[in-house]
Amino acid sequence: MAKPQPKPAAKPAPQPATKPAPQPATKPASMPPKAAPEPRGPVRLQEHYHKTVVSSLMKEFSYTNRMQVPRLECIVLNVGMGEATQNAKLLDSAVKELATITGQRPVVTRARKAIANFKLRKGLAIGAKVTLRGKRMYEFLDRLVTVALPRIRDFKGVSPKSFDGRGNYTLGLKEQLIFPEIKYDTVEAIHGMDITIVTTANTNDEGKALLKNLGMPFRT
Repeated sequence: MAKPQPKPAAKPAPQPATKPAPQPATKPASMPPKAAPEPRGPVRLQEHYHKTVVSSLMKEFSYTNRMQVPRLECIVLNVGMGEATQNAKLLDSAVKELATITGQRPVVTRARKAIANFKLRKGLAIGAKVTLRGKRMYEFLDRLVTVALPRIRDFKGVSPKSFDGRGNYTLGLKEQLIFPEIKYDTVEAIHGMDITIVTTANTNDEGKALLKNLGMPFRT
């Protein structure tokens, strides 16, 4: 007689699916300020350059071609925050203020070499800068010469001697509060900034004439 076959082993009962334990909610890291959209339509100072300044400079310097007329290339704003080596919040505040003033996200600048006497390490964040071009450049320069500079106490004009010999002009500001976009109550620390206006002029006289026609109030 044939031997009875053993019964197959019973399959284990399926276990109920378990949901993963919920992870504790974490706050998102603070993001750098976003850039504001570029101004739409024509910018007032840019229109003034094409309609008035170009013809005026052609007569003054006897240019034979409109392409010879000096023009703005870019404007660079630079903020140095040496105190940021001790307090990182000061640099964060400076970055936000620079973005508010220019409408563009700043770039954090870092130390190129270590200096022990200043407790400075290579690669340490020590400032921020913004490079403006196009419509945003003209819009910022318009606000600078018509709104911000006149807010300086006892303002008598900017120095006409701050050219570099190639038509580029650098202006130093002692505090950021001259810009109406900055509210005094939200300021972490008073700091200055350097504003460099880069032009295509070949000489200081051409660069000065360009900026003067654009409204820069030079001291007499």
